[in-house]
Amino acid sequence: MPVEPRAPRADAQRNRDRILTEAAAVVAEQGTQASLRDVARRAGIGLGTLYRHFPTREDLLEALLGRRFDHLATRADTLAAADLSAEAALADWLHEFVLGAGAFHDLPATLLAALHDPDSGLHGSCLRMRRAGGRLLAAAQRDGVIRPDVEPVDLFALANALSWVGDQAPALAERRDHLLQLVLDGLRSHG
Repeated sequence: MPVEPRAPRADAQRNRDRILTEAAAVVAEQGTQASLRDVARRAGIGLGTLYRHFPTREDLLEALLGRRFDHLATRADTLAAADLSAEAALADWLHEFVLGAGAFHDLPATLLAALHDPDSGLHGSCLRMRRAGGRLLAAAQRDGVIRPDVEPVDLFALANALSWVGDQAPALAERRDHLLQLVLDGLRSHG
């Protein structure tokens, strides 16, 4: 008879949660290649404790970013079920995607790498997120508000590009909303 896995001890769960909270702050400052030593120090734990929870940098990023990607997939479903137009749901989701991807330095490159690497621990979450955004795109296309030639990969590339611009040129980050509006205007069907 299979043995049910035990829930983590309360202190172990607190350590894990604290690591993820501090990792989010460190990755926001230093990027996806952030110092794991800095993460452990800020979390108030030893490096060994960090490695017990997350044996590799990829494991830590998978937990940290996977939560974000899963949230965006769920958020797309929530927006689709809400009393919003398909265009408004898509615009809200894209706004949240762009702001979230811009929160961590180097995240746009990590997103693209994860999407194209089936062996990446982030691949599944990234793919679910992109498919969820694709469903919002398809609904807006069915309503005739978004051009029919736009594919989910186009939408993902444009949103990722906006995140990358803010990451590479921080002076443009304050124009992110305006740039997103320009992208949305370009996606609209004019027929």
